[in-house]
Amino acid sequence: MKILNLGSSGQIGAYLSEYLRTKGHVVIDFDKEETPNHDMTVIPNQYLENAIETADFVFFLAFDVGGSRYLKKYQHTFDFINNNTRLMANVFGLLEKYKKRFVFASSQMSNMSYSPYGVLKRVGEMYTTTLGGLIVKFWNVYGIENDREKSHVITDFIRKGFEESEFEMLTDGTEERQFLYAEDCCEALETIMECYSDFKSTDPLHITSFHNDSIKSVSEIIQGQFNKIGRGDVKIKPGVAKDSVQMDKRNEADLYITGWWLPKTTLDHGIAKVFDKIKKEYCE
Repeated sequence: MKILNLGSSGQIGAYLSEYLRTKGHVVIDFDKEETPNHDMTVIPNQYLENAIETADFVFFLAFDVGGSRYLKKYQHTFDFINNNTRLMANVFGLLEKYKKRFVFASSQMSNMSYSPYGVLKRVGEMYTTTLGGLIVKFWNVYGIENDREKSHVITDFIRKGFEESEFEMLTDGTEERQFLYAEDCCEALETIMECYSDFKSTDPLHITSFHNDSIKSVSEIIQGQFNKIGRGDVKIKPGVAKDSVQMDKRNEADLYITGWWLPKTTLDHGIAKVFDKIKKEYCE
């Protein structure tokens, strides 16, 4: 199939394009990081319209988002809300015009009304339901990230370990998350695409590891990786603040998707894979 990947330069999008190509699909990459013509907040955008019109299937991953550090700084700003609102109105309008099958990437935070990011994702879910598309809820997908400002906790901790040795977390590390390795996420998305007719918009398609881990335990795994390469000087210290992004709210993941897909990569193994890739940037 000819698959349009909206947000192909993002953390999940970059992995997804590579993954789908290895499976023999024709992938159309679309991201403003590739070219200004791919800025989905520009209305109208003929490049976007042409891409959606010619695609057989669309993954709508694009969003102005990042890790906790990014959300804490930007999610309450005009630009953050305006960018995501314009992006959604533009893309969903064209998906409706050309009646395309698509998956919208939402978040487990979409029920957190105190978070602008969560509210905007909820709006995206409502758009998707009206168009008969499918909603997937990501929890905390991790892998290699190129945009340092938007990096999430695992890549952020690893890079800081190489650059600063000792540093402090944003929080006390007691908050828990469910972490899913990006390649497992790609397999889940491909499965949903291939089994598209099995699902409906209201199905709870939660793409996650289904296992809770604290940020502190993540830091300990990463410190263990540094110890293995003789970098016992790396220390990740707990901060004093509580989680101000999710306010330590914990949702329960729905197991419905496990009838079609199950995650394969343990947190230890996934972190080791990310660590080894980043290590090459600093040690070779």
